[in-house]
Amino acid sequence: MKILLIEDDKVTSSFIVKGLKQEGYSVDVADNGVDGLDYLCIHKYDVAVIDIMLPKLDGLSVVRLMRKKQIGTPVIILSAKNSVDDRIKGLQGGSDDYLTKPFAFTELVARIQALMRRFYAVTEPTLITVGDLSIDIIKHKVMRGAILIDIQPLEYMLLEYLMRNAGRVVSKTMIIENVWDYNFDPQTNVVEARICKLREKIDKNFDTKLIHTERGFGYVIEAR
Repeated sequence: MKILLIEDDKVTSSFIVKGLKQEGYSVDVADNGVDGLDYLCIHKYDVAVIDIMLPKLDGLSVVRLMRKKQIGTPVIILSAKNSVDDRIKGLQGGSDDYLTKPFAFTELVARIQALMRRFYAVTEPTLITVGDLSIDIIKHKVMRGAILIDIQPLEYMLLEYLMRNAGRVVSKTMIIENVWDYNFDPQTNVVEARICKLREKIDKNFDTKLIHTERGFGYVIEAR
């Protein structure tokens, strides 16, 4: 599950990003409204968390323009303004939820999960399956047949990306850009290491192997 955070305060941004990654989410960050809108136009996100007070282009303008461009990504507005009028403006401007600062991180996560349940209950299934492997994208629950797989957040992020692209070969660069972030060192062996960990949990004790290496190209998940 991929989230875009548009927040110019570095302390707040770092706090949110660290927490979301620990929860198993992939996060892109923009520190101004113009860059944030560009991200939304180019990439697909499951949820956008947008601060109101942003340089270059304020958060409400970002939401208004993304809706004008027919970008339906669910939006949670962050704001220090907590009056009823401010909340109404945020919701009427095209956002789906409004969270006032300061807030508990657990509340932000709960609101993201609630938004995902509301939005994706209509637009797409919450369960992704490949063969007898399934993941619940809301609960972050992984099953192989009737067996519950214990999986770490980074492993889950990688598995979800592979399963959303089932049958399609994805390169190491694609994985780094979509699962981690654009500043990640492409020479690192983190992808290989995580793939190895996933295979131990997903394939090792099962007759049918699902995660395959296409030498020189990347990785693919499919039942063969």
